[in-house]
Amino acid sequence: MATTRADGAAGRSKADADVIVVGAGPGGSSAAYHLASAGLDVLLLEKTTFPREKVCGDGLTPRAVRSLVDMGVDTSPVAGWARNRGLRIIGGGVRLELPWPELASWPDYGLVRPRLDFDDLLARHAVKVGARLHEGTAVTGPLLDERTGRVVGVHARTGTDRAPVTFRAPLVVAADGNSARIALALGIRRREDRPLGVAVRRYYRSPRTHDDFLESHLELWEGRPRESRLLPGYGWIFGVGNGTSNVGLGLLNTTDAFQNTDYRDLLRRWLAALPPEWGYTEDNAIGPVRGSALPMGFNRTPHYRDGVLLVGDAGGMVNPFNGEGIAYALESGRYAAEIAVQALARPDGPARERALGQYPELMRARYGGYYTLGRFFVQLIGNPTIMAFGTRYGLPRPVLMRFVLKIMANLTDPRGGDAMDRLINAMTRLAPAA
Repeated sequence: MATTRADGAAGRSKADADVIVVGAGPGGSSAAYHLASAGLDVLLLEKTTFPREKVCGDGLTPRAVRSLVDMGVDTSPVAGWARNRGLRIIGGGVRLELPWPELASWPDYGLVRPRLDFDDLLARHAVKVGARLHEGTAVTGPLLDERTGRVVGVHARTGTDRAPVTFRAPLVVAADGNSARIALALGIRRREDRPLGVAVRRYYRSPRTHDDFLESHLELWEGRPRESRLLPGYGWIFGVGNGTSNVGLGLLNTTDAFQNTDYRDLLRRWLAALPPEWGYTEDNAIGPVRGSALPMGFNRTPHYRDGVLLVGDAGGMVNPFNGEGIAYALESGRYAAEIAVQALARPDGPARERALGQYPELMRARYGGYYTLGRFFVQLIGNPTIMAFGTRYGLPRPVLMRFVLKIMANLTDPRGGDAMDRLINAMTRLAPAA
């Protein structure tokens, strides 16, 4: 599909759309899809042109798969998806394979697909149901109503000449990722009391490309193993199915090594210790090492203010337990769309604001308690002694690790389920949804 000119719709004096969605990543495309499916006129603005790179592990848990299935996305291998059966954990001398749990509420398989292709596919999927995608349109800030201070659109630049343009709409969904340009313009800044991660990854040609387990290595050392601290993070190896593997690592800011680590060097040292026949060598590398921040555990709030709803990374919705962001971007995009549909069915004014005010409450109800548990977890593993103890004594216990998989991947049946599900659900309900 050719990029449309971002000059608005001629003859529209009040608004260019019912909703403007800023950013065509998973969260933005999910929001645009659900908004357009409900019959609203949606502008989806993407600063780059597809296909484009994004730093990510490319691995999707069953939680993300369910959102794709709900959207009618074909997740079959024939459609280009690499399926996986679960998570393989390596550390402390243990190699443990944990299949995804068999649950009524979630699929029993995960997926891998490069973001280069995945994001493009989702954006086109939103276009199929009526969303209007404007590529090469970089939003520079919100458009404010001079009288009320409310956001009534966005300013942007478009085209090869970066011509300024303004789009108007009664609602804006900010899905502009970790940069959170819209949120920052409204004074919604990152919360320093919430965790932040960083991840680096690279693609390699590898015979392990068809591995049907996501693989997680829990031992990342600040220096030489056994001579330095065990870091709070993990390395991953995800077979992409196209002759390559996505290989990377992530680290949390709960250690002072966060600011002092050369992440590319840490990746190099970790890969050098892996079997050479796996192919993760410089000769097999495809492209450079790329890195990105991971905004976790609601580290940007509130999620609604003055006509703007934050979704995905823009709202700090990455799971603190495992660094997963795509599932929560897809889900929050749907929730934001549902709230927006109900709000726009009401007249502008207090009634509409009451409906929009439900969004932060809904986010807290869905994820607040769980993310509180996640923040406690990252504080624990930030202690090298606790991290080492858990790796050494927890991994050899399969029953415990099945419990850990369920809570880290946020995969339980909300009603019924087994004893593990009931315990995790109770913990989530009891944790304060701050």
